[in-house]
Amino acid sequence: MAKPVIVVHYHELWLKGRNRNFFLAKLRQALLRSLEDLGVQRIGRPGDRMLIELGEAARVEEAVDRLQRVLGVANFAVARSVERDMDAICDAAWQEVEPEQFATFAVRAKRSDKSFPVTVMEIEQVVGRYLLDKLRAAGRSVRVHLDAPELTCRIEIPPGPVLVYARKIPGAGGLPANSGGRMMCLLSGGFDSAVAAYKMMKRGAHISFVHFWGGGARPGESSVHVARELVKKLVPYQLTAKLFLVPFEPLQREIVQWAPETYRVLLYRRLMLRIAEQLALRDHAQALITGDSLAQVASQTLQNMVAVGAAVSMPTFRPLAGDDKVEILALARKIGTHDISAEPFHDCCPVFMPKTPALYASAEELDRAEAALDAGVASPSSATASQQAFGSGIAALVRRGVEAAQVERFRYSAGRVEQVSSFRIESAKAQSA
Repeated sequence: MAKPVIVVHYHELWLKGRNRNFFLAKLRQALLRSLEDLGVQRIGRPGDRMLIELGEAARVEEAVDRLQRVLGVANFAVARSVERDMDAICDAAWQEVEPEQFATFAVRAKRSDKSFPVTVMEIEQVVGRYLLDKLRAAGRSVRVHLDAPELTCRIEIPPGPVLVYARKIPGAGGLPANSGGRMMCLLSGGFDSAVAAYKMMKRGAHISFVHFWGGGARPGESSVHVARELVKKLVPYQLTAKLFLVPFEPLQREIVQWAPETYRVLLYRRLMLRIAEQLALRDHAQALITGDSLAQVASQTLQNMVAVGAAVSMPTFRPLAGDDKVEILALARKIGTHDISAEPFHDCCPVFMPKTPALYASAEELDRAEAALDAGVASPSSATASQQAFGSGIAALVRRGVEAAQVERFRYSAGRVEQVSSFRIESAKAQSA
């Protein structure tokens, strides 16, 4: 039995200049990690593609499934590896083409090994005529179309066995994992933020996640399990991830007690951004990601998004700003996060929702609301135990959120996502002291 060979094509990486080898090395690393238990014997790089050589007993269908989540891959194909003989090439081409449904086809050959005695044009003519005769003998109404064929049978002549394939499988596209720097995503548990994270992963960013959670009405209704499952679904695209879990309801109650009601949700969001910024700095991330979509809800009017974003100095990316809900849900279904986000869970943002939320707040208005919050809790007689321990005001709330965070680490290996560690930031700080 011939050993399976998978031909991997990429296109965007060819736009790179002197750093192209960096991106190709990242792609090769992701391919090896994704297929590490499937008997990869070698990954070669002849020309503008990669060839993955698998062992004879490799689970090819499982390899195909995993490769569809490797970022940086434009498309790939499982090729037939045959002898360097025209009869064997024609027979392999027929086996590739015969099961497919199409009205027009073409044959394309590439001969990187010039010692093969037949030219590219001759290969295409001989194999094309052979396939046309076989198809018509089978009663199929097909014709050759060289400009825009519905099906292309490809023949590659590298040193060693000849590769023949016709079925191209779409890849995830984009840039390879971990090639574009580190970012921190505010993961809500809903549809939007997971899709936003995925879109930045496709640009090579390595994403850590922070989820702000509150207690549900009944035991088990917390949103933590949803956030954890979303991260597990996304980890295969970037191989590793951290999830920071921040208990948020105690901090919300401070805002509810002292801040103007109309600004509550916006102040929640500013506090989340500030906590996420501090966690991002600890994680060596350089930017934040949110799932905001312009004008989708009251807190996401342009004025409110600007006012909320002014709370932090770290750049905040909003990759869904121009997407509508239909587009977001379609991508959520494609990447597998839709059904997870559709599960019922307790979202902390709607807690203590104001009757009339502000639609057009300014940064200055929110600054004044936070100053009122600082003044409201400044009195020693009104301070709670947590305020006495951490101090009062926004800075204290940020510090409380950061030090209460639980960190979970995940790793993708051998086709499975596993949680490899879990610890409290406050505990880690005490151990290092």
